[in-house]
Amino acid sequence: MSGTDGGSVAAADLPDFASVRAAAARIAPWVHRTPVLTSRTIDELAGGPVHFKCEPFQRSGSFKLRGALAAVTAQLDAARRSGVVTHSSGNHGAALALAGRLLGVTVTVVVPEGAAACKRAAVARYGARLVDCGPTLAEREATLAELQAGSGALFVPPYDHPEVIAGQGTAALELIQDAPAVRTVWVPVGGGGIAAGTVLACRAAERAVHGGEPALADDAARSLASGERQPPLPPRTVADGLRTALGVRNFAILRDYGLPVTVVSEDQILAAQRLIWQCLKVLAEPSSAVPLAALLAWRAEHGPDGVAGIILTGGNVDLPAL
Repeated sequence: MSGTDGGSVAAADLPDFASVRAAAARIAPWVHRTPVLTSRTIDELAGGPVHFKCEPFQRSGSFKLRGALAAVTAQLDAARRSGVVTHSSGNHGAALALAGRLLGVTVTVVVPEGAAACKRAAVARYGARLVDCGPTLAEREATLAELQAGSGALFVPPYDHPEVIAGQGTAALELIQDAPAVRTVWVPVGGGGIAAGTVLACRAAERAVHGGEPALADDAARSLASGERQPPLPPRTVADGLRTALGVRNFAILRDYGLPVTVVSEDQILAAQRLIWQCLKVLAEPSSAVPLAALLAWRAEHGPDGVAGIILTGGNVDLPAL
């Protein structure tokens, strides 16, 4: 399996459903089993029942703790010896920082310019060292490479890592268990961690998966349409958690599955975010609202398609910016 960068992924280097179940068992002592909520108002607007898996209530405020814990617990001795390092606009960095605090591992996080203040504060609050860099993915990776070369720390990527993907899939695993009527699970697509993990969990349970993506960051939709990974657009969407490029492993899983992706505008994202706030009373960040915006847009064109599940991925909103 290859992408435009010439890289390839061997099948043995990709996680599977067994990986998701193993990750669920390893991380169970530290993660919350987050609630599944519904809203009659949203059901009416969506033309059918929608169940929301509420990861804003997860420790660190997002689903990212699942993948961070899965990755660190899979190589815990080495992580404790040398520490871990990552790059993140906030949620993965905060999650890895918390995982490090829980497991006794030193964590360094490269944070791009423009990251939400609340997410930067969370990284620091959980005890990680912050290192600033420019806003692009290339600048993140260059800064991280320098740090890793100097320290020998293990790199825990935000999404392109077998154990991270498996860990993120545990949210969908719980959703299906707690809301078995769900037939299609809708997820946002950025780097592809939650999307790829959800595919692994849902395909084994014979549930469908549908992605949502901002029009200002639609590299996944373009990649899946062309069959090759496409470069990301400039980081301009309000959904800051989805500004990054689709990962190599993530793309391989999503391409193999044939993930459908509905692209939505900034206005659609913000309208969906307001619905979540007003109807569910959940403080969801813009990235969390993307799959609801996509579901509403898709159903407006195609009509109802059974009971839907949506993974609300995080709630780390920069309150002064509201």
